[in-house]
Amino acid sequence: MNVSTFGFLPDQRKVLLYKVKAGELELWLSTLGASIISLKVPSRKGIDDIVLGYKDFEGYLKNRYYFGSTVGRFANRISGASFNLNGKTFHLDENKPGYTLHGGSNGFARKLWDSEYYETEKGKFVRFTLWSPDGDQGFPGNLKASVTYGLTFDNTLVAKFEAEVSEKCPVSLTNHTYFNLCGAENGKNILSNLLILNSSEYVEVDDMLIPTGRTLSVENTPFDFRRAKTIGKDIESVTPSLLKGYDHAMILNGWRNGLRYFGEIYDEYSGRRMVMNTTYPAVQFYTANMLTNAEGRNGSIYGPYSGVCFETEYYPDSPNISTFPSAYFSPPRKYMEETCFSFSW
Repeated sequence: MNVSTFGFLPDQRKVLLYKVKAGELELWLSTLGASIISLKVPSRKGIDDIVLGYKDFEGYLKNRYYFGSTVGRFANRISGASFNLNGKTFHLDENKPGYTLHGGSNGFARKLWDSEYYETEKGKFVRFTLWSPDGDQGFPGNLKASVTYGLTFDNTLVAKFEAEVSEKCPVSLTNHTYFNLCGAENGKNILSNLLILNSSEYVEVDDMLIPTGRTLSVENTPFDFRRAKTIGKDIESVTPSLLKGYDHAMILNGWRNGLRYFGEIYDEYSGRRMVMNTTYPAVQFYTANMLTNAEGRNGSIYGPYSGVCFETEYYPDSPNISTFPSAYFSPPRKYMEETCFSFSW
């Protein structure tokens, strides 16, 4: 492990950059947004960085596309930028027309986190912590978040999410890394990757990507990835909509059983495979439809389908939809979730 200066915020606060190596993987992490900056993974064709990233620190200051960021207090969308709790309406930062996205314009992805490095018999990790005061982006109560990223010696990327709140508040933390198992700088998209998702239902959304409150079966739809198929096989059935690809919360089967398998992705070109496990009830499956001419490392230009996100989370807009699993947490209910990505080649 080593730690260096990544850059400075406009107010001259220092942003740190950690490099962590364990097993055969190498992970780079930033204290700005508790972000995954780089993940280098071997293959039969050599070592590649398999996550999308900006060409320099300036890109992360804006981070329009949330590359690698920790998202909170609430990932995904909250309709009307508000919710009602105990007879009171809480008005949130409306950073998109008609809704709050990823916690607001100054959400956790924009914050400078505290950090500490540690090792265990299983691997090497960096723990990030953040204090979010009552009223932050409109959310109630004081919240202390702790997010840990690291590598195990058997080539697994681990992400642990914890939070404690002083009063009842919706919480849904995730990581917004874009994966490309072929290599982020190889100029290939993810449409030929084989994908399995252990999901029999998905959350229906309207034209504004806001949940309707209904969950639909994946049977006989483009959303059925229960058996391996390429990401691009049925994507043309989805692209005529405003989504222009997949951007849906997939409900994970058997989510009450703790850390469990929810899917895997395989790139035939490199031979890399990523197996995914989580404790979360859903995953936002996003094929980077909205990426446009983003300047990546070493001259790379990212466009639609340059990467794919697996944002494990609670259902979007669940603070406003009582039939969805509760994402409200209060002092007796501590927030503790985990997602793991295991690599082979």
